[in-house]
Amino acid sequence: MIAQEKFGWFASPNWQHRAGEPLPLATMPEPCGVRALAEKLLDKAGIPWTEIFVGGGVTAVAAAVMAGLGVAALAPRMLPLGAVDVGAKLKLPKLPRLPVLLHTRIKDGRPRDALTALSVAFRSVVRG
Repeated sequence: MIAQEKFGWFASPNWQHRAGEPLPLATMPEPCGVRALAEKLLDKAGIPWTEIFVGGGVTAVAAAVMAGLGVAALAPRMLPLGAVDVGAKLKLPKLPRLPVLLHTRIKDGRPRDALTALSVAFRSVVRG
């Protein structure tokens, strides 16, 4: 494990949830684990939701969020400048920190040193 990554419920700064409507979600396609976790937590909390956008990558989902289409469960490092966490405001369930794992068979030498440096750099981004 190289990091424990924080996640939140993000929207554009001008986005407003329409009262009485299901929460519009911008998500990654299945089998995304964060998507499945977000949907499970919303269901468990009894919060109605609907998929408003399913993107092929984080960039597409972040663009949908910033275009005001809805809310996405994402890590802060994945967001464009200006996105805001609306979880507390909308009383959405808290998303847990999730482990970031690096699997390798490399045990020593320069390749191992490179992976160690990569892990340190990634941890600094996740914390920063």
